[in-house]
Amino acid sequence: MSQSLYCELKSRHPSATIDVLAPAWCGPILERMPEVDHAIEMPIGHGDFSLVKRWKIARQLASHRYTHAFILPNSAKSALIPLFAGIPVRTGWKGEMRYGLLNDLRADRKVFQYMVERYVALAVPKDTMLEEVSLEKSLKPRLNIDSNQQAQLRQRFSLTSDREVVGLCPGAEFGPSKRWPADYYAELASSLIKAGKQIWLFGSQKDQEVTQHIRNLLPLECQSHCFDLAGKTTLVEVVDLLACCHTVVSNDSGLMHIAAAVGSQIVAIYGSTSPKYTPPLSSSIAIVSTDINCRPCFKRECPLGHMDCLHKLSPEMVMSAYQNLQRTTRKTI
Repeated sequence: MSQSLYCELKSRHPSATIDVLAPAWCGPILERMPEVDHAIEMPIGHGDFSLVKRWKIARQLASHRYTHAFILPNSAKSALIPLFAGIPVRTGWKGEMRYGLLNDLRADRKVFQYMVERYVALAVPKDTMLEEVSLEKSLKPRLNIDSNQQAQLRQRFSLTSDREVVGLCPGAEFGPSKRWPADYYAELASSLIKAGKQIWLFGSQKDQEVTQHIRNLLPLECQSHCFDLAGKTTLVEVVDLLACCHTVVSNDSGLMHIAAAVGSQIVAIYGSTSPKYTPPLSSSIAIVSTDINCRPCFKRECPLGHMDCLHKLSPEMVMSAYQNLQRTTRKTI
């Protein structure tokens, strides 16, 4: 979602150089963003204050003579490196004790509903951001695709193009309250395969148990059309493979946002969280959620123990959302 900020900066300042300081795992994704010139690894982990390390990083960055810094996290420690690096203009939202650390301080991020709006607003003058920024006006993320690597990956995993590809992303780092049940995913996958589609399962090594379970639940005649890729690819390889998917069905997760950024249609399943804060930034989406009173609670685990926000989302409901999306897209074309 931060890519929308980089897009806005480039549209306003076409000759600007944009470098991004971020954790190492973000590097491959940042390198696929055409607006980003360099990804700089942030070696300090989340929650680690390490004042001396931050000073050393800042002194290395000072030689680049940056003119502006945009600080997206809301913590005080995240604003220290730009200050120590002597960057003249330091922009960010008011967070914990950031007075003096930031000199272009935006008062209340809650004037914007969506996270992407809060990011994009930092590129806009303070006195006009309310008029200029909205979800509809924000430039959508778009990641570059490596077609050569894409072809090599399809060959490596024996992925054919004889059937339309539907990707399933059953994991979510946030916690169980974002994960639609595996047996529901299996029932959906079976219906899609019987309708002439093939299924690609995506996820990290942590998701291998659930993706294997999903494939094993399929009837034997369906399993040959289901490819389990979880834990077998790097993150940047997932970018290229998701771009092969006509549609992606996903929990509210990072892979959902990547799928949107490579142009796939999205069926987004929301449990404890809400699309009113972090929706997939795509023009072709279907949102599936329940309207029970206790959601969204934004908890990692269900505080009531019943997980109804997910269990009451039947495979038939998600299949219906998928079918409606296909019909709507055909009419648009």
